[in-house]
Amino acid sequence: MAYNTKLADRVREALVHWPDVEEKEMFRGVCFMVNGKMCVCISENELLCRIGAEQMEAALENNYVRQMVMARDKPSKDFVYVSEEGFLRQKDFDHWIKLALDFNPKAKASKKK
Repeated sequence: MAYNTKLADRVREALVHWPDVEEKEMFRGVCFMVNGKMCVCISENELLCRIGAEQMEAALENNYVRQMVMARDKPSKDFVYVSEEGFLRQKDFDHWIKLALDFNPKAKASKKK
């Protein structure tokens, strides 16, 4: 799986003080689960952030953000991809991590198999 390991390290560092963080390989990269729910993923050189529908509209106004599209061209209501341009500065990186962590308590956990 090819993903930006330095970016993954940045996310690990941002989540180091959070309890119940687990890493899983998915989406051609690594996903950081917080409280058993997908929160932030690294896919190649992008962040995949679960920010919720309420934050989606404002986020999509940025040229470096696109909505995640699932199978059969179904847009995801909670996830956005953020390209490198959108998190080069630490302040911007922190913003995306905060949005994902703020949404996490509202997010639904996927069903256990």
